[in-house]
Amino acid sequence: MVSGSAVAGIVLVALGLVLTPGPNMVYLVSRSVTQGRAAGMVSLLGVAAGFGVYLVAAVAGLTAVFVLVPALYTAVKLAGAAYLGWLAWRTLRPGGSTPFAPKPLPVDPPRRLFAMGLVTNLLNPKIAVLYVSLLPQFVDPDRGSVAAQSLVLGGAQIVVALSVNAMIVFGAASPAVFFARRPGWLRAQRWVMGTVLAGLAVRLATDRSRAALA
Repeated sequence: MVSGSAVAGIVLVALGLVLTPGPNMVYLVSRSVTQGRAAGMVSLLGVAAGFGVYLVAAVAGLTAVFVLVPALYTAVKLAGAAYLGWLAWRTLRPGGSTPFAPKPLPVDPPRRLFAMGLVTNLLNPKIAVLYVSLLPQFVDPDRGSVAAQSLVLGGAQIVVALSVNAMIVFGAASPAVFFARRPGWLRAQRWVMGTVLAGLAVRLATDRSRAALA
């Protein structure tokens, strides 16, 4: 069965990723601030469903496809890097955006909130890279079923991600009010976020690792 060190490793990776600003954070903060916590939680349920899709794909052996077709894996990495770079540009450019200063959004019904949360997560390059490239590195075929290990590790990642995202939903209004009253801090936060996103994009684009089953 999966080792404790592997679980601890994926928990640390998941924590680092969920605390890095990205599409999920932007969407959840925006919805929570403009439409309320209930809307944020419904959106989070959609995000959770997206994690479930990725987990099922991982258990089904999706990474084997990328091992057999390295060009496809490279394309996924480059697409993810390009998307992160675009997010960085949107944040750093004059008048750029930040999740803690969300623009007014139309009030959407629960079904649409759920669907948007699902799609946002499915198209999130950070999560795609996590399940395609990072999670398989914590799987040890010598310790038993690869599918079972992937299920446990993916489950640990989902628990971490949903716990942190739930706290983001319930606490979204506080940082939004804080930054609204302190434009200097808002600019600093925007530059920090943009720099982190740009760094992730460069690191992902220049990473020469290949998809692995173990």
